[in-house]
Amino acid sequence: MSEDTRFETLAVHAGRRVDSHTGAVAPGIALSSVYSPDAGSDYNYSRVDNPNRRRLEACLAQLEGGTACACFASGVAAASAVLHALAPGDRVLVTEDVYYGNRLLLTRELARWGLEVVFVDTTDITAVKAACTPRTRLIWAETPSNPMLRISDIAALAQLAHSRDMRLAVDNTFATPVLQRPLASDADLVVHSATKYFGGHSDVLGGAVIARDDDKFFHRVRSHQITCGAVPSPFDCWLLHRSIATLPLRVRAQCANAHAVAEHLARHPAVAEVRYPGLPQHPQHALAMRQMRAGGAVVSFRPHGGRGAAEAAVAAARLFTRATSLGSVESLIERRATAEGPDSATPPDLIRLSIGVEHAEDLIADLDYALGEGTRFWRDSMSRPADPNARPRMAGPGSE
Repeated sequence: MSEDTRFETLAVHAGRRVDSHTGAVAPGIALSSVYSPDAGSDYNYSRVDNPNRRRLEACLAQLEGGTACACFASGVAAASAVLHALAPGDRVLVTEDVYYGNRLLLTRELARWGLEVVFVDTTDITAVKAACTPRTRLIWAETPSNPMLRISDIAALAQLAHSRDMRLAVDNTFATPVLQRPLASDADLVVHSATKYFGGHSDVLGGAVIARDDDKFFHRVRSHQITCGAVPSPFDCWLLHRSIATLPLRVRAQCANAHAVAEHLARHPAVAEVRYPGLPQHPQHALAMRQMRAGGAVVSFRPHGGRGAAEAAVAAARLFTRATSLGSVESLIERRATAEGPDSATPPDLIRLSIGVEHAEDLIADLDYALGEGTRFWRDSMSRPADPNARPRMAGPGSE
């Protein structure tokens, strides 16, 4: 395919070819863990390489505009490989509201290993500059961030990183290459939790690191993949590769739904704040629209009434599924702090929505119902003596 092949075409054809032996159009699954050298192939052991992983890596490299890709068993495993490519004593600057799983990786594991981790507001270039020292080797930017949906300027961070002999890694999970391609803005590495939009159906885990240059740093990422062995199975690779063919269709439908939901919530009397990069009131809306093709498919908001109202609204939802992931065809809802534990820095009343491909009006109607029940519960709780053991109880599907 040529360099100007459009994204939809790449999503269908990248990494795919008709089987030369059988003529099969759909790729097969090579479940073997070992390969004989007598067959004349360059495979020997599935942890090192296998046909399904090779096809998936070729596909993702093309979608992100990179030269090389390494796939992993999860998004955290992919992040771990990038961070382990640094050396003990190196300093890494990390988006302050980074995904909680990566925060735990950084603070519980890699800090103990000897990595110096500094959380910084990567939307503020001045703050990032101030945090740089001669030992800083990497800026880890998550944009949009999880769950506050803050937008960092990829090109500005890349310019800063390269002026000081540092690298920039961008977690592109929320945007996907459908909406933004960080390597085109001079980022060095793109990281994904492939579990989310690449998988798209809540049935597979995966992670990926795509490199602008197949250089020594990426070779260390590849070495970590092979040596430490956190690799996806051939079947996982097959599932991800199959789902990617519909990635642009799903993401665009989800973004359209999310925009409609965000606009409705912004007008809702029970909602105190909406965070969605596609809305003009978002503090980095202009940057988001320069850097992304749409506002994404995640909406975060805070209802009036605080934590109690948020818990009640989440419990009352009937169409939204209460679960702690995103990117799938079904819409999900959660009070985000519950997934992050007692030391979460996320506001306790913040609700995160992952918008799926259902009809937008049905999603809006469900949120109206959930917010109405949540407001009713909040008002009732304010009018009676507090019970420290009380939990919101709602009738109908979605309650616990």
